[in-house]
Amino acid sequence: MITVNLYYKGINGNARAFAEEMESSGIADAIRAEEGNLRYQYFLPINDPETVLLIDSWTNQAAIDAHHASPMMKQLAELRDKYDLHMTVERFISDEYEADGKYIRK
Repeated sequence: MITVNLYYKGINGNARAFAEEMESSGIADAIRAEEGNLRYQYFLPINDPETVLLIDSWTNQAAIDAHHASPMMKQLAELRDKYDLHMTVERFISDEYEADGKYIRK
């Protein structure tokens, strides 16, 4: 699994308005329905009201590449421009380290 954390940063509540429009327009749901998508979820950092975190997980790089080639990327880019957002990105590849399981309460 590959997880990408995208931090959308704006001013005057634009990052939150962007995430809300992604949800209300159906774009986020369309991305969630793409083959290989495991998670597409927005979060609001408590200490930074001008940032929205997107956690975006995919089965593999081929699924991410197909997503990047999809029509939704044009819509997403247009919304980023509309709200004048800037981004930083973190990328993680899961190794499913079993020893951590003893610290996780389920």
